[in-house]
Amino acid sequence: MELTKEIESQIFENIDALLSSKPISLEAGIRRLDNGMLHVAMRNVLHNCKGKMLDWWFKYFETTADLKLWHPHDHIEHGGWDHQWIKHKNYIGATIHATESLGDIPPVPATIKFHDPAEIFSPEILREAYCSGEVSAVIYARIGFGENTPVDSNGDPVDGYMFHVVRDTVQGCTLRSHFFLGALAADSEHQLSDEIGFGLMEHCYSEFTYLAQILPSLYYAENKTGDKAPILW
Repeated sequence: MELTKEIESQIFENIDALLSSKPISLEAGIRRLDNGMLHVAMRNVLHNCKGKMLDWWFKYFETTADLKLWHPHDHIEHGGWDHQWIKHKNYIGATIHATESLGDIPPVPATIKFHDPAEIFSPEILREAYCSGEVSAVIYARIGFGENTPVDSNGDPVDGYMFHVVRDTVQGCTLRSHFFLGALAADSEHQLSDEIGFGLMEHCYSEFTYLAQILPSLYYAENKTGDKAPILW
């Protein structure tokens, strides 16, 4: 299936709802789209973390050891960033290669290219959400899986989409993770299975729960912005 602008507009007709603090119809679960793709959602609470920390994390991690801090079991190997990634400064426009498993589902290579969220979300609504505190970080990427992940002329994987939308709270932050997967097989007899969707839910919950345990200290120790850790005594 070619993901044309028309198909994208159908898939993401209500995507701006992710920017609201109000509950939405799918906070955690899977749903089969009309076009055959699989929509996977997971909601996490990251205690003592903030959106700025998660945004920083994508500018920081660069080794397999870093990936294993994120998920000691499912993250197998960091295959490298391309030249668009600049440590501590930028991940927008950058592509990463990694090998990951989903619990009992064997490891597969993944290709992820990050984009400006304003390309998908309504720019004005996105700005308002940041200004009002409805969101504190939004990460958007195109994703694909396999040894030779199909990409378009822009270098974007054509099999799916990934969103992480963060809202700061008194506990730390709430993270909505949504994936729209399986475009290449959506109109065939080999659609992405529900098992993959449930495996991704478990993986996503686990990786961000692991990350939340180490991210605040790592952020305050390693970030270069002058943002200092609070005094705890």
